[in-house]
Amino acid sequence: MAKKAAPSVSLGQRVRKMREEQDISLDALAHKIGYSPEYLADLESDKVTPPVGALIQISRALKIDSGSLLSETKKKARKAGYSQRTKAYSYENLTPESADKHLWAYLITLEPKQEHERVVFKHEGEEFLYVLDGEVEVTVGETPHTVQIGEAFHFDSSKEHQLKNLIDTESKLLVVVYTP
Repeated sequence: MAKKAAPSVSLGQRVRKMREEQDISLDALAHKIGYSPEYLADLESDKVTPPVGALIQISRALKIDSGSLLSETKKKARKAGYSQRTKAYSYENLTPESADKHLWAYLITLEPKQEHERVVFKHEGEEFLYVLDGEVEVTVGETPHTVQIGEAFHFDSSKEHQLKNLIDTESKLLVVVYTP
């Protein structure tokens, strides 16, 4: 007799379960990681796909191995070609076997004249980006920086940061994230 597959538990459901098991309120977790309670509620309801930096922050705040959050996501990503897509951008994990490491690399594609919606990134560590095609604006804190094709930009990712495509065609970036 064939064995039935266990029902898949979403990333948001795993975050909620781990948070509730530790008796941490949504507001308390949001305060610890620097995201709004509304964003975390959307994450737990699977309405948003969080960036890897947010997952690392959540893992640290809950004192759990990031692999416990990323493992199921990683399995699904393996089947889907290691990529995620949102309305304004897509990212492909170029280092899928490094969930337990400090360094990750991504190929980011930003849609024409678009920016990340509702999310300002902020996570411990550093980021390096190299523009493969196009022109982007990287706002770190309150300071915007224009980075064009063939140019690189390195910054402290513990400061709020956001990406925006400045042109009428897709922009492609190589992004390397380091977290201590």
